[in-house]
Amino acid sequence: MILMHDIVRDGDPVLRKVAKPLTFPLSDEDKKFAEEMMEYLVNSQDPKIAEKHQLRAGVGLAAPQVGRSIQMAALLVPNNEGEIIFKEVFVNPKILSESVRQACIAEGEGCLSVDEDIEGYVPRPDKLKIHYYTVDGEEKTIRLKDYPAIVASHEIDHLNGHLFYDRINKENPFSMDEDTIVIS
Repeated sequence: MILMHDIVRDGDPVLRKVAKPLTFPLSDEDKKFAEEMMEYLVNSQDPKIAEKHQLRAGVGLAAPQVGRSIQMAALLVPNNEGEIIFKEVFVNPKILSESVRQACIAEGEGCLSVDEDIEGYVPRPDKLKIHYYTVDGEEKTIRLKDYPAIVASHEIDHLNGHLFYDRINKENPFSMDEDTIVIS
């Protein structure tokens, strides 16, 4: 079981590396790792389990955040009512296209690897077309928009050595394009 002490923190060089692609079929170790990353997200969103194990809630977890520089990320995205609207483990994801229109989360973004609160809007594409493989090697291309697209963008950034605060405007953290969608 992945716990908070297993999460790599900001400053660790693994978070700034471009992760290596995986080859198929995945090893049993990689498949188990994918299950453990998803299990962390499920447990972190369950108030009783999260409190018992002192887990910070997460909607996404990329392999580099657990110290492995490989192209894998788990996403477990709920809506405002807590119902899961997107659940997947991406292997070797690539963004094929993205909307010009940007979106951001009203309260800003957080990250399991960043302990401090960093204020500011984090502009990301509102819509993404993503190509990836499942853990079983099935090839998929999907379209995401709004909150799921933001989460996917955040996790794919991790696989490319970027952190959310890299996207915040340094001079004016709360500036955004006029047509940016603000998701609350």
